Amino acid sequence: MTHKAGFVNIIGNPNVGKSTLMNALVGEKLSIITSKAQTTRHRILGIVNGEDYQIVFSDTPGIIKPAYELQESMMDFVKSAFEDADVLIYMVEVGETELKNEAFFNKIINSKIPVILLLNKVDKSTQEEVAAKVDYWKKKVPNSFVYVISALENFNVESVFYKIIELLPESPAFYPKDQLTDKPERFFVNEKIREKILQHYKKEIPYSVEVETESFVEEDNIIKIRSVIMVERETQKGIIIGHKGSAIKRVGTEARKDLQQFFDKKVFLDLYVKINKNWRSNDRQLKRFGYKD
Repeated sequence: MTHKAGFVNIIGNPNVGKSTLMNALVGEKLSIITSKAQTTRHRILGIVNGEDYQIVFSDTPGIIKPAYELQESMMDFVKSAFEDADVLIYMVEVGETELKNEAFFNKIINSKIPVILLLNKVDKSTQEEVAAKVDYWKKKVPNSFVYVISALENFNVESVFYKIIELLPESPAFYPKDQLTDKPERFFVNEKIREKILQHYKKEIPYSVEVETESFVEEDNIIKIRSVIMVERETQKGIIIGHKGSAIKRVGTEARKDLQQFFDKKVFLDLYVKINKNWRSNDRQLKRFGYKD
C-alpha cells in the first residue's frame, strides 16, 4: 500500500477564517480565533494522520503590509509557507476581490503545485452572490480547484479534506504518527492567554502584548504554570491589570478554563505583567519570542 504525505499551507487576508479552517481539519483547537485581524502571529502546524497518509497543515498570519518589525517577521512566515508547500490553500471570503499583497498573489496564480481556493463564510451570503463569486475566482485563479465552504459551520470541509488527500504526493510520514503539532506546551499556554487579551482589550493593547511562560510544571493531578504578559508602556500595564486587578483576573480565569480542557487536567495559572519597551521593533526580543531565527 502506498503512503502519501505533504505540507498543506493555508494563506489569505486577515480574518478570512484560516485558523477556524485548520482547527476544523485537525479536529483540535490549535490556532486561537478572535474577530480581530492579526490574531495569528506564528506559523502553526497541525498534523493529521491516517493509515496511509499524513497531512501537515500550516496556519499562517493574515497577509498585510508590514508597519513594524514584528509584522515583517509575520510576513516571513507566509513566505516560508510558499516555499515548502505540497498543496496550497488560498482562502477568501465572499466580499473579497483581491489579496492584499500583489507579489503573493502572483505566486499563487503561477504556482507549480496544486492550489485549492476556498470561498469561506458562504453561510452569510445568498446563492446568487456565491455563484457570482465562484465564477469570479475561477477566472482570477484559473489554476485552482474552487470550493465553497463554511469553516465555522463545518460545511463542505470534508470534501476539501478528501481533495487534499487526492493531491498529496507519495511520501513517508514526516513526523511520528501520534504527533499533533510541532509546538511545545508552553506555546499553547501563551496563545490561550493572548486569545483572552485579544477578546477583552481594545485598540492597540492586544497588538502590543506578548506572553511568555516562565514555568510549566506537570504533577500527577495538576499543571502549575507561571506566565508573564509583556507590554511596551507603563500605561498599558495598568490597563492590562485593571481596577484592583479585575481585568487580569478575568483573563487568568478564562485562560485557565481553556487550558484545563486543552490539557485534560487541572491547571493552576499565575499571571503577572511586565514592561518590555518596544519589543515589537527589537531584533533580539523578536528572536527570543520565536519570530526570527
